Amino acid sequence: LNAYSLVIHFGVDINDKFEPDLFIIFKFVTNHSILMPLEGGSSPPKLGVLLDRDPYLNPHTVEIVRRYKCFKDIADAIEENEGGFEKFTRGYENFGGHVKDDNTVVWKEWAPAAEQMYLKGEFNDWNATSHAFKKLEFGKWELTIPPKSDGSCAIPHLSKVKLIIQVPPDKVSNLTDGKTTVDRLSPWATYVVAPPKTEGTAYEHRFWNPPKDKVYTFKYPRPSKPKSLKVYECHVGIATSEYRVGTYLEFAHTVLPRIVKLGYNAIQVMAIMEHAYYASFGYQVTSFFAASSRYGTPEELKEMIDIAHSMGLYVLLDVVHSHASKNTMDGLNGFDGTDSCYFHSGGRGNHDLWDSRLFNYSSWEVLRFLLSNLRFYLEVYKFDGFRFDGVTSMLYHHHGMGTGFSGGYHEYFGLSVDTESVVYLMLANYMLHLLHPETITIAEDVSGMPALCRPVEEGGTGFDYRLGMAIPDHWIKLLKEQSDEQWSMGALVFNLENRRYQEKTIAYAESHDQALVGDKTIAFWLMDKLMYTHMSRLSEPNLDVDRGMALHKMIRLLTHGLGGEGYLNFMGNEFGHPEWLDFPRIGNKESFHYARRQWHLADDDLLRYKYLNDFDAAMNNLETKYGWLASDPGFTSTKHEGDKTIIFERGGLIGVGHSGKFKIVLDTDAEEFGGHKRLDHSTEFFTKEDPFNGRQYSMMIYLPSRVAVVLAKVE
Repeated sequence: LNAYSLVIHFGVDINDKFEPDLFIIFKFVTNHSILMPLEGGSSPPKLGVLLDRDPYLNPHTVEIVRRYKCFKDIADAIEENEGGFEKFTRGYENFGGHVKDDNTVVWKEWAPAAEQMYLKGEFNDWNATSHAFKKLEFGKWELTIPPKSDGSCAIPHLSKVKLIIQVPPDKVSNLTDGKTTVDRLSPWATYVVAPPKTEGTAYEHRFWNPPKDKVYTFKYPRPSKPKSLKVYECHVGIATSEYRVGTYLEFAHTVLPRIVKLGYNAIQVMAIMEHAYYASFGYQVTSFFAASSRYGTPEELKEMIDIAHSMGLYVLLDVVHSHASKNTMDGLNGFDGTDSCYFHSGGRGNHDLWDSRLFNYSSWEVLRFLLSNLRFYLEVYKFDGFRFDGVTSMLYHHHGMGTGFSGGYHEYFGLSVDTESVVYLMLANYMLHLLHPETITIAEDVSGMPALCRPVEEGGTGFDYRLGMAIPDHWIKLLKEQSDEQWSMGALVFNLENRRYQEKTIAYAESHDQALVGDKTIAFWLMDKLMYTHMSRLSEPNLDVDRGMALHKMIRLLTHGLGGEGYLNFMGNEFGHPEWLDFPRIGNKESFHYARRQWHLADDDLLRYKYLNDFDAAMNNLETKYGWLASDPGFTSTKHEGDKTIIFERGGLIGVGHSGKFKIVLDTDAEEFGGHKRLDHSTEFFTKEDPFNGRQYSMMIYLPSRVAVVLAKVE
């Protein structure tokens, strides 16, 4: 108990074994004056582990238990009413249109406000009323279509279909265009395509039921879960150097080999869930179960993932469950004619900054939809995990807008936290790790929510990793505001090491956020327009380019070694891809010029880009050998502001926490990385029993300016 708790004693010995009917504990939450009852039997089974790890959580025990109880109540209800997570999360096998073994089509939807529902399409000459659904309990609708007389399926493969929702007169609104009947796409559609430009912009649902011999069969097992996670963030559409949208199979055969050569063991694939607006970067999802048809078919995506698995790559999906597109004709918005259904109604259902809709995570069918969505991508496409987008927006009622986070624990356990969203994330992580223990989940959270990456059984939210989003912000701030001679070594190390103990963080110097139009990549901040004129080995030497390339390598190595338990890089940034990223849109006259990756820059022996590319590979492959990401956090022994020197040790590398002989195993100034070759790699360094900066041993080395070197003990 803590200073803000009160025990009401019911006449039993205070030393008696704690039983739920003996005590009620009320937590008086500072500044909020809330009374919250703590019920026995609802505590996380491993809560003690969490509190021992972080004693600062003790004053918030009641709130942690309350959240866990909310999770437990829903989990128990799923077990009691739905047969457990195993059955509940298979909604994709029952909802939407499905062809049975005898070619009967059974179609089920959830539209609680609908008065009637019909299916129309090419299969019935677009007859709006011939195929009416039958109303079931709890707002569900079902339609059975027998096979044709010849035994074939009544709805041909790839034929167009639409749902017609009949709305009660009192539900007519701007979401229905003032009509009582509206056309909608099934929320469970697995294949939707853009129409010809002459037919409008709303996406079309194409019934996906390929012949059995055309269904892709997976050939390779999933790889083992990486101990040291090195993530290559990528986008299939921009992965080509040509002025067009790339494809799944092109990516599989031309880009995946590059990623493996660079030493990454996982890919994080963006913009897979279908989004009608390409320039949204995949973050305005319209069809949650449809893999984007821009890049190919569902079977081709399966093949791409299978090929990735054959190369030993984990495949993570950038999943967007934090919000949804406002589109009505080809999105979830207004599906049953109301502003609710899948979303909160009114202001709570709108994200003002993103101009999108917010899910109602307290709705039973919304939980079925979203949890089944995760299971669908795991089992149908064989994804190995998820990067959850917009987690900060989910965690708080204010969605992180206009709010700064000081790190004070009161910010994480007050009224601003959205319990329903937190509980959904707990359910999602619990379900994924229950059914697929090797699943990796990553949270995009900038707030620093405690226990976000601790197991649900401890009272945490259950993620495996969080993104170290403050790290790239700090690098960009330094590059914008100061020359490197002015950088504070202490502040730099603090920002790299500032993460919650035993909550794994994925460090990165830059991601897609920094590459987008309106910002600059690190390479561009360092070298700017000189990248157009002085990146040739034949051009005259330039001090700014020399400095830029040196710092580009140092920034990455320092982030990789000290910043977390995983590492991430966005496609092309490893070799300093010039220019920003901008998708075709009206504002740039639908140009693909900046929506591609110029791979030839890294492949050309006459260009300096290859040095950055080769260094990235050497850095990752060295980590594979020594495994510093999977080891304990680094120990920084030196932060010298005068010499501008940082020395740290991790994974048995770099520092001198033990005696012996050391040799250079990585050098940013090496000739093969475009450096000046100022260090002799044949040199052997011997420790002395001369304590220095809190370490038992020390050694003398030559360290030129703007150089990072990794030393390893020679056995």
